[in-house]
Amino acid sequence: MEKLPLILEDFLNYTETIKGKSENTVKEYYYDLRTFFRFLKIRYRIVDRKTSFDEIDISDVNMDLIKRVTLQDLHAFISYVDRERNNSNYAKARKVASLRSFFKYLHTKVKLIEENPAVDLETPKTDSRHPIYLTLDEAQKLLDVIDGEFKERDYAIITLFLNCGLRLSELVSIDVDKIKGDTLTVIGKGNKERTIYLNDACIEAINNYLKVRPKDGLKDTKALFISKRKKRISPKTVQYLVKKYLRLAGLDTDKYSPHKLRHTAATLMYKHGNVDIRALQQILGHENVSTTQIYTHIDDDRLRKAVKSNPLAKNKKK
Repeated sequence: MEKLPLILEDFLNYTETIKGKSENTVKEYYYDLRTFFRFLKIRYRIVDRKTSFDEIDISDVNMDLIKRVTLQDLHAFISYVDRERNNSNYAKARKVASLRSFFKYLHTKVKLIEENPAVDLETPKTDSRHPIYLTLDEAQKLLDVIDGEFKERDYAIITLFLNCGLRLSELVSIDVDKIKGDTLTVIGKGNKERTIYLNDACIEAINNYLKVRPKDGLKDTKALFISKRKKRISPKTVQYLVKKYLRLAGLDTDKYSPHKLRHTAATLMYKHGNVDIRALQQILGHENVSTTQIYTHIDDDRLRKAVKSNPLAKNKKK
C-alpha cells in the first residue's frame, strides 16, 4: 500500500478496529477514497491534467484540502467515475457509501469538519441483479469430476460451497476446532461469527478429508484446509481449483466462480428445499433481507404455477 495521508490512515484504522469491518471492506474504502482524492487534485488543479490518473500521489492530501469539499464536488466525482471510469451503478453506490462513512467520521467522530458535505449525497439506483448459478445437474457434474492428489480436500471444499453457501473468506478461515457435530462456526462479513449447519454430505466429505489431512509440519495447525505447502489454503488457491474443476466439467470458467457456487447453494435451497427468505437470510449471513431478495426472482415456474393454482383460473364467463 502506498504512503497514505494521515487522516485516511486514521479513518481506515478506526473502521477496522473500532467498527469491526472486514479486511475486504477496509480495502474497498481505501480504493474508493484514493480515487476520490486523486479526482480532487485534478478538480482543484493541484496536478497537471495530463498526469496519468493512477500515478497521482495522494500522500500530501490534508485537512485543508478536505475542508474545501462541497456536495457539488461529490456529485462531480460520481459523474467522473461514471463517464471517465465506466463505473456501474453498483460501483458508484459503493463509492457513495465510502464517502458517507468517511465524512461522517470526520464530522461526528473526530469533529474535524463543521458540516458534513455527504449528508445529502444520494445513492445511485442499483439494478436488481439476478444471481448466476449452476443447475442441479451442473452442480452434480462439478462434484463428479473432482480427482487428483488433493481430491478429498477439494471435494470437501466444493461440497461446502454448494451445500452451505459459504463466502470464500469464510471457507478459508475455517478452523478444525470450530466443527462440532453437525455445526460449523465461521467468521462472516464484518467479523461477525455465525453458525453453519452441516448436512450429511458435508459431514461425510469433511470426515473423509480429515482422514488424509496432513498432520506433520503444519504452519497453521488450526486450519481445516491445508495447502500443498502445509499452510492454510489461500483464497487464490481455492479460486484456482474451482476454475480447474469447472473446466473439467465443461462449464463456463468466465461465468462461474466460488461466489457463484454460493449463489448455487442459495438457489438450490430456495427452489428445492422450500426454504423461506428469512431462513435463507440467516443461512447466508445477510445483514438485510433485501440482499437475500435476489433469490425470489429465480423461480419463474413456481410463480407460474402459483397463478395457475388460483381457484378462479378455471372460471369461464357464461
